[in-house]
Amino acid sequence: MEVPSRTNTAFPERKQGRSDEGYALAVRRMTEPESVFGQLKNNRGFRRFLLRGIEKVTLEVGWLSLAHNLLKQATHDQKRKAAILQ
Repeated sequence: MEVPSRTNTAFPERKQGRSDEGYALAVRRMTEPESVFGQLKNNRGFRRFLLRGIEKVTLEVGWLSLAHNLLKQATHDQKRKAAILQ
């Protein structure tokens, strides 16, 4: 019995995913935005947009991003203060 090949000649762009560069790109993609969306969904309870329309959704994403970054900065400042006081 012949084992099918794992390489797919019909989709040559998939070879990029198997290269070192493609792997690094995939790892970076997983760690950068995915963690933010996971935190918004899990920690902040964000499940759906409240507003409709691209302009309103863009505004809502901006508010969510602002809140995320402010909370991140506050946590960072708190840790830095604690380290200074020790």
